[in-house]
Amino acid sequence: MTSQAAAAPRREPSAATELDGVYRKIIWRLIPFLMLLWVLAWIDRVNIGFIKLTMLDELKWSEAVYGLGAGIFFLGYFFFEVPSNLLLQKIGAKKTIMRITIGWGLTSIATMFVRTPEMFYFLRFLLGVFEAGFYPGIILYLTYWFPGDRRAKAFGMFMSASAFAGVIGGPLAGTIMNGMHGVNGWSGWQWVLLIEGIPSVIAGFVTYFYLTDKPEQANWLTARERQLVHEDLERDGRAQGHREHSMLASLKSGRIWLLILIFFCVIAANSSLTFYGPTLVKEVGFTNPASVGWIMAAAYLCGAAGMIWNGFHSDRHQESRWHCGLAAALGAVSLVVVALFLGHSALAVLLGLTLAIVGTMSAIPVFWQMPNRFLAGTAAAGGVALINSIANLAGFGAPWMLGLIKTHTGSLAPGLYVVAAVEICATLLILACVPSFRKQPAGATVPAH
Repeated sequence: MTSQAAAAPRREPSAATELDGVYRKIIWRLIPFLMLLWVLAWIDRVNIGFIKLTMLDELKWSEAVYGLGAGIFFLGYFFFEVPSNLLLQKIGAKKTIMRITIGWGLTSIATMFVRTPEMFYFLRFLLGVFEAGFYPGIILYLTYWFPGDRRAKAFGMFMSASAFAGVIGGPLAGTIMNGMHGVNGWSGWQWVLLIEGIPSVIAGFVTYFYLTDKPEQANWLTARERQLVHEDLERDGRAQGHREHSMLASLKSGRIWLLILIFFCVIAANSSLTFYGPTLVKEVGFTNPASVGWIMAAAYLCGAAGMIWNGFHSDRHQESRWHCGLAAALGAVSLVVVALFLGHSALAVLLGLTLAIVGTMSAIPVFWQMPNRFLAGTAAAGGVALINSIANLAGFGAPWMLGLIKTHTGSLAPGLYVVAAVEICATLLILACVPSFRKQPAGATVPAH
């Protein structure tokens, strides 16, 4: 250890305690509201996984039509995420998120009137266009408020909302489909899209008045609290060392393409579980939409716990490679279990499905620690969106692949083996190619270089 490093000043315990209090205040101000928005986004994105239980029969569509429609959402993601994130950096989070939220809510409502596959494909693509930028935008937004050694917790809490959406969305969709079918001459699946789309439109307007773009603009923090956060973020920036600020320069680095490939493998499994989880539950004998919803709710509740715990544990131990890689491995092995026992043991399938959701979802918040280690500024805004947009093409391909396999073979098992093989690649790539990195302790002040 050099004399300079040994002499580096550290925060007094009272200052560290005060800073902990400030971050708790920020968490309670931002995270619950962002979680609510993500719950609404996730429900509007994946409710077709539940409404397909009756919609396909009513509209005389095949599994392949559904699989393509479910996945084409991610093409809209692909084309519009990077521009949306760059716009967020320019005009601020609250304007960008307001636009996104209102747009996806209106599109979800419009989907209740589809009658042809072509219209279904168009509206699913449009939903992806509007929602593009929300998820990577929030990841970027949280980097404005939390240093690296506190982000995995913040990411885990925010991203667990997708699991909580499964807890809420499944029973809600099942209840609406059973209770509202035939009201006003509409089918239950149409009522699901209407009732679940309206809150997103309302939340979009609330967003503009509630969110604050950056800490220095937060009048709900005292001047002292704003200064503490500013100093801590400055400390974190120095602790990270040199990071690329140029978007074009970052594209020349193999690291960003490695992260895209890793996240692609994770998303292939995540999207497969999202769009075909209810179908797997139905195939083991639970045909009532409400029953399917409650079973998926229990699985996603476990997923939410896994995401939050993995994020906290990662920050506590200042480590992300193994936390991400082993979680992905759990997801892959559990998918194999589902495929092996499909048609043989309902209990094994449901247990495997739950563990696959836990593993796959728990890998995601810890993964997002990796890009911020070498990207900052415009490169972070564009890089995070680029990683998410390209990797989410797996969300287009995996459901489509599963739908085609189910249509031609009558079973999801062969497709699940493929998805499991893809996800285990994430573990191998992380452990073999991503260098280890130790974050600076939260209380340390690192000298400028």
